[in-house]
Amino acid sequence: MKTVYQIDPVHSNIQFSVRHMMVSNVRGNFTGLTGKVVYDPDNLSASTVHAEIDAATINTFDASRDAHLKGADFLDVEHYPNMTFESTNVEKDGDGLKLTGNLTIHGITKPATLKVEEIAPEAKDPWGNTRAGASVKGKVNRTDFGLAWNTALETGGFLVGEDVKFDFEIQLVKAQTTAA
Repeated sequence: MKTVYQIDPVHSNIQFSVRHMMVSNVRGNFTGLTGKVVYDPDNLSASTVHAEIDAATINTFDASRDAHLKGADFLDVEHYPNMTFESTNVEKDGDGLKLTGNLTIHGITKPATLKVEEIAPEAKDPWGNTRAGASVKGKVNRTDFGLAWNTALETGGFLVGEDVKFDFEIQLVKAQTTAA
């Protein structure tokens, strides 16, 4: 059975980390995640994911850094307000799933792979809705998406690492179920 879910933006978020000054990771999150998931566990090729992230919801817990990340050196949210992921393939991967698709950041679209590590079973909420959840991980090179700003360090290396790791915690609300 094919089930259609909407991503619940209030109960979903994306955390990320990137190397800073070659010595530690800076962490942050995006809270503006919306989208739709069509899931058919019996026919994964019929499953799809469309997710959209409001780039302006970035939060690294430092207002001046957030302003810099929202500006033209990085996300340029004025010109590129959203990041999107559109799956092209869903397949079994060990105990989880592998999502292959097109990721668009800063107006640049590149192939990306995400790993669904956990799928929480459906449960009824107190208001009669059916919910499910998923934990998803991924990693991208920010320079592939035109986010190339950096500064060389006196001791060697660069201020900002290129690899950005993502952890998605997604809560889904069932919209409908249809025959496959």
